[in-house]
Amino acid sequence: MKVGLIGLPIVGKTTFFNLLTNQKMETSSFQSGKVEAHLGLAQVPDERVAFLSEQYHPKKTTYAQIEVIDVPGLVSGSSEGLGSGNQFLSNIRQVDCLVHIVRAFADEHVMHAEGSIDVIRDIENIKTELLLADLQMVEGRIERIASGKKILKEQEAESTVLKKLLALFEEGVSFSDATLSDEESQTIEHLDFLTDKPVVIVVNVDDMQLVEGYEQQDEIVAHCRDHGYPVFQISAKAEMEISELDPQDRAEFMEELRIETSGVDVLAKTIYERLNLISFLTAGEDEVRAWTIRKGLNARSAAGKIHSDIERGFIRAEVVSFADFKEAGSMAKAKELGKFRLEGKEYIVQDGDIVNFRFNV
Repeated sequence: MKVGLIGLPIVGKTTFFNLLTNQKMETSSFQSGKVEAHLGLAQVPDERVAFLSEQYHPKKTTYAQIEVIDVPGLVSGSSEGLGSGNQFLSNIRQVDCLVHIVRAFADEHVMHAEGSIDVIRDIENIKTELLLADLQMVEGRIERIASGKKILKEQEAESTVLKKLLALFEEGVSFSDATLSDEESQTIEHLDFLTDKPVVIVVNVDDMQLVEGYEQQDEIVAHCRDHGYPVFQISAKAEMEISELDPQDRAEFMEELRIETSGVDVLAKTIYERLNLISFLTAGEDEVRAWTIRKGLNARSAAGKIHSDIERGFIRAEVVSFADFKEAGSMAKAKELGKFRLEGKEYIVQDGDIVNFRFNV
């Protein structure tokens, strides 16, 4: 799964990228004319994995991960090729989720790309650029189909759906708000629409705003709620300072800023949930690991995430929920209490299931 960090220039995208991936990319690089995207892996914090590692003392502990791409800042007119324009849009066309970083902090040494701080304006500006990019993609697709020497039946059906979408896009309706039949959706399922991707909003604040709030906060929260966007207030500067402190100083600093849990940790978990992902767990002396699957996957398909041979030779799944394991204190005690279950191939794996697959090939 891949998530794209988007936003205007100089809003803190690369700082959040560094925090999520533990990299040290130059945060001013996009100001100096460099427009390449940054790629990295973000670890998804999971208290269950940490607990199991304490119990099993494995040789290796592996958390769930998400691929993160930090792209150059988007500006008004990017859909028409301005700024990093088309490169930006091609970079995010294949991601599964968009995290939009918007800036609420003021800094006289760091000018805002639009000349002033207005979070809702910035959210809407980028939403408009994504919609315009989808509109242009649809126009181009319709033209290519129409200019073909021979129009196939499936191309004609696709063109009909695209013309319907074009009319909606021109009215300002995003793909995610468009009403399509199952047949229409299937006709265009090979296309990636930017306005169909789930969005998370991160408002980048300073230390004082983190404690006391910021201008437009209630209005911004209501705006995001109305559009179905999860929204968080996180101070990238504070999070970076926290990441560099030793544990004792970190706890004191977080208490001073009234931070109970790292905002970046909460963001990573939210992205995971926004992508409709869950983790099942495997535990032993060699490795404790979280395996990423889509919610609703059955046991046999989940086994294939570990190895295709396990899926092919699936016999049964031995399952204990993490909550039951933690309450029992050990796998032996969980079995004694009747919390150990044998499940067949159609069992729907639940988040936090500790699973051992039996198979034969």
